[in-house]
Amino acid sequence: MAEYNRVSECVGLITLRNPPVNALSAAVRQGIVDTVQRALSDPNVKSVVICGQNGIFCGGADIKEFRSNMTGPPLIPMIHAIESANKPVVAAIEGSALGGGLELALGCHYRIAHSKARLGLPEVSLGLLPAAGGSQRLPRLIGVPAALNLITTGRHVTAAEALQLGIVDQVTDHNTVAAAVKFALSVAGRSLDPRRISTHPCPQQPDLDALFEEVMQKVRQSARGAIAPIACVQAVRAAATLPYAQGMERERELMATLFTSGQARALQYCFFAERAVGRWRMPSGARWDTSKPRPVHKAAVIGLGTMGRGITVALAQTGLSVIAVETQEKQLMEAKQAISGMLERGAKGRGVAPALDGVIYSQNIQAVADVDLVIEAVFEDIALKTKVFQQLSAVCKPGTLLCTNTSALDVDQLASETPNPELVVGMHFFAPAHVMKLLEVVYGPRSSPQAVATAMQLGKKMGKASVAVGNCRGFVGNRMLKPYIEEAFFLLEEGATPELVDQALEEFGFPMGVFRMSDLSGLDVGWRVRKGDGLVEPGTASGRSARIRQGRRYSPLGDLLCEEGRFGQKTGRGWYQYDKPGSRVARFDPWLHSFLGAYRAQHGLVARRIDHQEVLERCLYALINEGFHILDDGIAAGPEDIDVIYVSGYGWPRHRGGPMFYANMVGLAKVLERLEHYQQLHPEVPHLQPSSLLRRLVASGSPPIHKWGEAIKKLHSQL
Repeated sequence: MAEYNRVSECVGLITLRNPPVNALSAAVRQGIVDTVQRALSDPNVKSVVICGQNGIFCGGADIKEFRSNMTGPPLIPMIHAIESANKPVVAAIEGSALGGGLELALGCHYRIAHSKARLGLPEVSLGLLPAAGGSQRLPRLIGVPAALNLITTGRHVTAAEALQLGIVDQVTDHNTVAAAVKFALSVAGRSLDPRRISTHPCPQQPDLDALFEEVMQKVRQSARGAIAPIACVQAVRAAATLPYAQGMERERELMATLFTSGQARALQYCFFAERAVGRWRMPSGARWDTSKPRPVHKAAVIGLGTMGRGITVALAQTGLSVIAVETQEKQLMEAKQAISGMLERGAKGRGVAPALDGVIYSQNIQAVADVDLVIEAVFEDIALKTKVFQQLSAVCKPGTLLCTNTSALDVDQLASETPNPELVVGMHFFAPAHVMKLLEVVYGPRSSPQAVATAMQLGKKMGKASVAVGNCRGFVGNRMLKPYIEEAFFLLEEGATPELVDQALEEFGFPMGVFRMSDLSGLDVGWRVRKGDGLVEPGTASGRSARIRQGRRYSPLGDLLCEEGRFGQKTGRGWYQYDKPGSRVARFDPWLHSFLGAYRAQHGLVARRIDHQEVLERCLYALINEGFHILDDGIAAGPEDIDVIYVSGYGWPRHRGGPMFYANMVGLAKVLERLEHYQQLHPEVPHLQPSSLLRRLVASGSPPIHKWGEAIKKLHSQL
């Protein structure tokens, strides 16, 4: 799958052909070996150009091959053969040169890139390192600090930055292959010794040990337990301190450790899961590939609080015309200023002009009369949202999609307020909406597949990981979050501290533990929800009965803090104390610990020692158990949907694959056994009662995660 032609009489042109990204499959590698050999043995060929078909150079390794025994020629000898060739080899880079694709280009003697091309070594995002010489050649070419930055982050660079760094030799706005052929003719016959990167020493770097120590500390902190970024630093250190051959051996050793690791499996699972959720399906049998989305040229956002502003920015950045409606004049003026600022900052970061003219502001809901889609983002109150939906039904043109940005409310109830409930879906954004990657697209029992398809496609345009989920209280993400938070509260009652719980979760890989996150988002948010559910009771009753609400165990700790005016960072006091309201640095609070001691004494609770393992098992397994309930209820189509939601929106560490993948890695039988253990100790906590689906999966031999779908269908068919 590499085509060979001779052009300009004496240039051998090798074209990689493996759509969509010309990945280096076994067939492509064999094709490269054969065509390079043919070009080098042809006496009429003076130079060689390697390019990719359809405007893409090479997207790297074929990740699907990682799941089976690799066949075909290995990549490293193939690249070495190109580098050691006695004729100049030029890479013509269009579209992208990523991973093994960039390593292939680094093995060429020259690199010509189109101005819109992007280059990078993103292997770290798959739990790996660039192991076809990338960790050894790149530092020799551009220096250790720049190579460390690219390899440990996996970020892509533009052609302009690649030229500045020295990765490419020339950038063109014109036909890249033609430019590369012309360049190849101009360098024919020149000595290639200076162009063989593997023969170069790394550029001298003062105080190398101090540099690597500093970088390693930063990487450990940002990696939060991920091993691939650390291995990347070690591989680059080998390039800086060892001869090339020894550096390659070190690269191979590190890659061997990573390749078979659970983290690599988790990260590669995430890679495929994010693509799988785009191929959504509904219980009715409707699918992404049979449901044609409606065109959306003009959209509207109702309500310009924090969420509405972010949604407006996310829509405007896709190039849509957006009508932003806020009935309160003061709020409208503040929102206009905030949205303009966000658009300008976002455009500056992307190097484009801000889409300021794409947003029209209005105080009148009549302004949305001719839009194709509306997203209401008013306050999370069912009566208010109902009123808005009634107004929209009267104002909007026939066929307009009506979407609600709600985190938990009943989408079907809102749909019932409209004459066309099939046109109503939920679009649950996460704050800040223009930054956070996750979008839950919530379909009710009457939502049409076309409405779901339209919302999913719009989410994709906004760069979101869009996941279609069923309608229930809290949908998927927040429904699973509830038992996770409740277990953290219960652990405090039994003797844990906020610091202990948060430390255990952060060492697991979460960016923030339960209590630091609660302080950030505001304790009053959950308090308001609990009040709405009738769970908050006044008074200072003591004993077990005071901690039972609606027939189940309940912890009023969060309510009591809110009654003290401790809402978190915004008030300077919450589960932690802060230097001042709005400060982000959480500090130990002696008052909080005295409060917990007094609370336990009041309720006759005796504090006991709680270790990190119990924190993880109770918080995470309660969350996972709810995930099995969600799968059993058909709210999520498969475990991948749940995992993408938690990795993209809730801070679940990517290198652990998501909660359902983690359960599969730990072992379903182990999860079941620990849930049964804690349920016996705490019979008044229903969410510790193991899901019937979990029990059935264990009874059927704990099939691997990619076979859960078959098992669930089979089990449902037997009911």
